[in-house]
Amino acid sequence: MQTDYVVGQDNIEGQLGPIGFDIHNRVFVVSALASVVFIVLTLLFPERAGSLFQSIVGFSTGTLDWYFMIVVDFFILFCVALVLLPYGSVRLGGPDARPEYGYLSWFSMLFAAGIGIGLLFFGVLEPVYHANVSLPLGVASPFGSDGTLDHAAIADASALGLAGTYLHWGLHGWAVYVVMALALALFTYNKGLPFSIRSAFFPILGDRVWGWWGHVIDILAVFSTLFGLATSLGLGAQQANAGMNFVFGLEVSTSFQVIIIILVTAVALVSVWRGLDGGVKKLSEINMILAVLFFLFVLFAGPTLLALSGFWTGLVTYVTEFIPLSAPFGREDDAFRQAWTIFYWAWWISWAPFVGMFIARVSRGRTVREFIISVLLIPSLFIFIWMGVFGSTALEQLYADPAGSLVKEYVIDNYSPELSLFGMLNELPLTGLMSTLAIFLALVFFVTSSDSGSLVIDTITAGGKVDAPRTQRMFWATVEGLIAIVLLIGGGLSALQAGVTATAIPFSVVMLLMCYSIIRALNGELRRHRDR
Repeated sequence: MQTDYVVGQDNIEGQLGPIGFDIHNRVFVVSALASVVFIVLTLLFPERAGSLFQSIVGFSTGTLDWYFMIVVDFFILFCVALVLLPYGSVRLGGPDARPEYGYLSWFSMLFAAGIGIGLLFFGVLEPVYHANVSLPLGVASPFGSDGTLDHAAIADASALGLAGTYLHWGLHGWAVYVVMALALALFTYNKGLPFSIRSAFFPILGDRVWGWWGHVIDILAVFSTLFGLATSLGLGAQQANAGMNFVFGLEVSTSFQVIIIILVTAVALVSVWRGLDGGVKKLSEINMILAVLFFLFVLFAGPTLLALSGFWTGLVTYVTEFIPLSAPFGREDDAFRQAWTIFYWAWWISWAPFVGMFIARVSRGRTVREFIISVLLIPSLFIFIWMGVFGSTALEQLYADPAGSLVKEYVIDNYSPELSLFGMLNELPLTGLMSTLAIFLALVFFVTSSDSGSLVIDTITAGGKVDAPRTQRMFWATVEGLIAIVLLIGGGLSALQAGVTATAIPFSVVMLLMCYSIIRALNGELRRHRDR
């Protein structure tokens, strides 16, 4: 692909005292001003903002549910086709490129950036809720109308509850990331274009991609990333606050959650200052080690064989019910599909620029086939094992003693999702120590997500440069924290969901067009290799 565009040619460089800057003159300015306006208006009119957020959630999940289901199903099929076709032999970066990171470091960064706080927040909540309340595909709840247990329904409900959880955290979501990451890697490493979302549209727009068409694409990517991250940061703050109340008796309030976001954002700023290898990579590896130790404790302190059996039964059910759970039409499980699945598909899409750019940044040298299979399967399998063990342990506690189960109280009776993990830990040894570790893990996930996200947003708003001044990354880390704060103030969870779905609607169209660009790029690579 031929273009005269030079990375950073539209940038403004300078120095304001000790603060250097190297920004894209339009993308940075529009994104920064719009973010500030959003923050100010939400703080000034929190009630109106909350009402608007609820309307957005209702429209996205109730009216556009079929659209989101079809889009994400298509991404799965697209990834499978690329693996099976000759395109899989293309190497990201060219035939002579080799990976910069070993598998352990690579998987650690995939794990920390692409999964984040969700493992802790939803690992207990979803399996228990889906098995007993939302009832995917209309399976009967083990709790009858009088509240007593129907033992014949326990096995089916538990297996499908885990399968519904795997649906939301498995292949579908990672296929979204694959599309974004593959497009960025191909056009950056193989075509020599700027490391920016707009570069993937060069086959469609030509040199017009460096004008306002490209500016709009990159600005959409910035907002999608900001609101996707803000949702995770908000959920993380809620869970950390709930854990501190559970362990130390500290109050649960929006004010305290705001303080948590401020403190963790301050730590993220230090990590951002240290850069990718000194900050994100080290934090990711620390996070991986602590998460594995935490997982092993729950596995061996709880009903080990039952937890492993539950993981496997859930996985088998996920595979056998994959098509029914993925179907966009002919469903009667609206509570499960609209309230959960559609929110997740929007959340994954809104995270795609952030995680996709980060995955592309660390994946140079992999073949397309190796890249797709690894990104689809390795994180998914880790998530399935984690949520299978945590979910099965919590379900066993629930059905063994429904009257005394904190899991039942927090998930079914008095819905408190941020406390579900701590309810499960309450029935295991070393409750205080493990609950404290869970809080620490949530905070480290918090820092890693903010760190990685600010790195990606800065790359977009710096015209594709990956070596812009560190102060710009610190600016975006601060903005992420502020948006999470105003969303919490403006309506809590519904506001967090609204921010995700509002940005995912237009960005899903951008990603569909990316698939065409990917095919064009891969065709060009195959022709070039044949001509050598």
